[in-house]
Amino acid sequence: MNFSHAAFSAAALALTTITAFAADYPAPKQGEWIAKDFRFHTGETLPELRLHYTTIGEPTGQPVLVLHGSGGSAASMLTAGFGGELFGPGQPLDVTKHYIIIPDSVGHGKSSKPSDGLKTTFPKYNYEDMVDAQHRLVTEGLGIKHLRLVIGNSMGGMHTWIWGGKYPQFMDALVPMASQPTEMAARNWMLRRMMLETIRNDPDYNGGNYTAQPRMMKYAINAYGIATGGGTLAYQALAPTAAKADKMVDDRLATAVTADANDFIYQWEASHDYNPAPSLEKIEATLLLINAADDERNPPETGVTEAAMKRVKNGRLLLIPASSETRGHLTTANAKFYKQELQELLRSAPQRAM
Repeated sequence: MNFSHAAFSAAALALTTITAFAADYPAPKQGEWIAKDFRFHTGETLPELRLHYTTIGEPTGQPVLVLHGSGGSAASMLTAGFGGELFGPGQPLDVTKHYIIIPDSVGHGKSSKPSDGLKTTFPKYNYEDMVDAQHRLVTEGLGIKHLRLVIGNSMGGMHTWIWGGKYPQFMDALVPMASQPTEMAARNWMLRRMMLETIRNDPDYNGGNYTAQPRMMKYAINAYGIATGGGTLAYQALAPTAAKADKMVDDRLATAVTADANDFIYQWEASHDYNPAPSLEKIEATLLLINAADDERNPPETGVTEAAMKRVKNGRLLLIPASSETRGHLTTANAKFYKQELQELLRSAPQRAM
């Protein structure tokens, strides 16, 4: 788990007893495919774009594309709270019936990224580029012509919205989570921008030519994480006194930075022009949006998601009520909150012709 994901998950894990997780499904398999002459939205190209991916189950099963969040990788979706609730026998994405495909998105995990050597000369990618790379992996790399489901969390949820509008006939069902089908804006982008500016303006960053990770990274990442993930009720329960709040901050700051600064900046800046709104009417798949009522990054009280959902002809919203068990933006990492609704979606969503 890299530092950014660990920081954003700290509040969610603090009330949970951590035990060794023995998956109740076959061991995941690792794969790698090279996309030749990949063209980015900027017009830049890479002669070879490496795409690492993880699969579970057999290719004869119904193909399901699972998409991770910012700073994560396929491993982020193999947790007890997500994979442990969904991939086992009798569960919604039972791998004896489904073929699970989890790419490391461009710039993440073991896929091509700035820290491989190009640093800041690596092409500037956005979410559209990341989805195009996923599409090429699925179609050219794995030879799949149609998906039963695309499901993603946080950044992966935003990617899911793009999939629905850009490749509307390619899947039967869509489950974007912890996301909005609207332009990146307001506090969500403002806090992202401040996090990135803090890192860039650290003298240690040196225009991306640093010899050690910038010292301000851990402060920037943790400030963003506390502000945008963890849940108001959870924080009150975890840190009802100044001493306990200080302990949480101390623990976070003591966690070593393992993320590369250039990789991190690229990963988060990629969201800047995210806006699936113009393509909402194009979505044909049955869609279930799953958000948490206490999601700090996607607050339902603005009404923007509710208004946008009226334009999705086969879509509905599952809003998980805030409680002492929810963790704000981190809530959807725990599939116990929605596994029954996901099961029902897969039972009812029509299988479209390939």
